[in-house]
Amino acid sequence: MDNNLNWFKQAKYGMMVHWGLYSLPAGEWNGKRMPHIGEWAQSYFRIKNEEYSKLANVFNPILFNAEEWVKLVVDSGMQYLVVTSKHHDGFAMYHSKVDSFNIVDATPFKRDVIAELAEACYKQGVKFGLYYSQDLDWHEPHGGGYLHGHTNCDCMSWANDWDFPNHSTKNYSQCFESKIKPQVEEIMRNYGEIALVWFDTPLTISSAQSDELYQLVKKYQPNC
Repeated sequence: MDNNLNWFKQAKYGMMVHWGLYSLPAGEWNGKRMPHIGEWAQSYFRIKNEEYSKLANVFNPILFNAEEWVKLVVDSGMQYLVVTSKHHDGFAMYHSKVDSFNIVDATPFKRDVIAELAEACYKQGVKFGLYYSQDLDWHEPHGGGYLHGHTNCDCMSWANDWDFPNHSTKNYSQCFESKIKPQVEEIMRNYGEIALVWFDTPLTISSAQSDELYQLVKKYQPNC
């Protein structure tokens, strides 16, 4: 068995955290609640990017303490922590030079929580991993998912068809080259040893593009 997979199977127990702008509405918008997966709020409520982006103006988690988070992981007997570096809303929870729609440049908080969590994990002996939405990106006009209509969860749209309804003009490759690939390179280069990467919803991405991301990960994180 590949050693990279072996450690994961032996670890058995870890924590995965979804945290982003969607944490503020927490599945509720204009007095209405969605039944599940609050990180999909923008799609469920069909919130325009102009309105959704305003959440960044008030995203200021001043009580966040990376050391406390990782201590909870350790005290619970967990072996690894995985955190969302960018979910489907396109908002990066790290300081991205590729897109200013990120926690450092777009919020009053102005701290790179991925950097802080990575450091806390290394200090406390916890393996650190990152989730990254490599296909869906509702902030981008060429984000993926537009070939697949709606999910089986309350008819939510895979793609942003409320801001960008004309699917015939969409080209995922543009988003892949201008944002997805360079952001994956950022998170692989800038945060020390990454134990695992969690990609999601491979709907529009091609096999060749998937292989490009695999090679990019292995280039900077050979043990990932």
